[in-house]
Amino acid sequence: MSLTRRAFLGRSALIGCSAAASPLLTPVSFAAAPWDTRLVVIVLRGAMDGLDVVQPYGDPKLTAWRPTFIPGPNGGAKDLDGFFSLNKALKPLWPLWKSGELGFVHAVSTPYRDKRSHFEGQDLLEAGTTHLLDNRDGWLNRMLQVLPGVEPQTAFAIGHGEMRLLDGPAPVANWTPEVELSLSPQAMQLAQVMMEDDPQFHAAFTDAVMLSGGTLEIEPLNQETPADAVLDEDGNPLPGGMMAERQMMAEDTQAMGRKPRVSVYKDVAAFAAEQLRGPARVASFSINGWDSHQRQEKVLTAALGNLSDVILTLKSDLGPQIWGKTAVVAVTEFGRTVRENGTVGTDHGTGGAMLMAGGAIRGGKVYGRWPGLAEADLYEGRDLMPTGDVRAPIGWIMRGLTGLSRSEIESVVFPGLDMGKPMKILA
Repeated sequence: MSLTRRAFLGRSALIGCSAAASPLLTPVSFAAAPWDTRLVVIVLRGAMDGLDVVQPYGDPKLTAWRPTFIPGPNGGAKDLDGFFSLNKALKPLWPLWKSGELGFVHAVSTPYRDKRSHFEGQDLLEAGTTHLLDNRDGWLNRMLQVLPGVEPQTAFAIGHGEMRLLDGPAPVANWTPEVELSLSPQAMQLAQVMMEDDPQFHAAFTDAVMLSGGTLEIEPLNQETPADAVLDEDGNPLPGGMMAERQMMAEDTQAMGRKPRVSVYKDVAAFAAEQLRGPARVASFSINGWDSHQRQEKVLTAALGNLSDVILTLKSDLGPQIWGKTAVVAVTEFGRTVRENGTVGTDHGTGGAMLMAGGAIRGGKVYGRWPGLAEADLYEGRDLMPTGDVRAPIGWIMRGLTGLSRSEIESVVFPGLDMGKPMKILA
């Protein structure tokens, strides 16, 4: 029987690749290009609360809306400029703020309004358009379409891609690090047969296995039914691969509560840095876990810890020379309500904050126009009012890194965008 890569990937969910069903994995996309700067785009999935990350503790209305919230230095946050403070969970990034390698843009949002759906919000964020369209490519891919000499970093994809930022006709390689990648002996043999005449895919597969801490060694098949075999509805043992898959999925479910996600994201950042030290110039991936309807402090502490570790891993692994020409942009689908809810959390909102890091960033500053938190200043009387389009600072960063013209950014990359006055975000 002839086995194609597509057939193998389609079958892998049934014969041992338990990571494909794990919420711990995150796709990473890369693109190589002839310019020398680097751009890393991180999607913070779940709607990060910008009011808690970059706290406007100088606004007297903040604590009125959030009576359990203690912002600013009194709550352990680091003062940024006398008005804003940095959430204490981001203290590991404080040296970057002091050295001008960390900055924020506050009170920004995409054009998405009112429905406050994670899925629609993320789709519009990654499309970079004013409204949702069918089959719309992503804004990072459109950036690559108008730049000369763009080639894919690699030519393979493993796992389920979800980074729509890079969807489109420009040549881009999608790669999914398989967290807890575990293959049954049957699956390994199937992969070995399939990759026998495909050294490029074999190398890609090896990278995925090695990142997960595994190997490509083939264990002998056990032809006997083990005592703890998983049986089907008729009492017959499932095929070895399916048996292993169900067992591993159960083990993964048990492990999710005790394995820290931070190690997963550090691995992702380390792999991204490795690619960016080579020919890759653009990388994008996501960090999950920002939906803080309940016990927001606990949720944000974990999520901000992941984000801190990602940024610090990128800085250390890229090295001073490459970090000095790198811009990291972290964006989210929308902000959260100004008022805290009854479970010490916040609900889906509108305006939020964007994080920027890297040696190419002119940091040590909170950009944007602050709208105020009086009820009359809020969007629909409930959300932080957006005073800026999140696409604009991204556009200025993009222009400085790649040399794209303003007209190309406003008409092709982010159609319908008015970038406004130059923001001078890059160092």
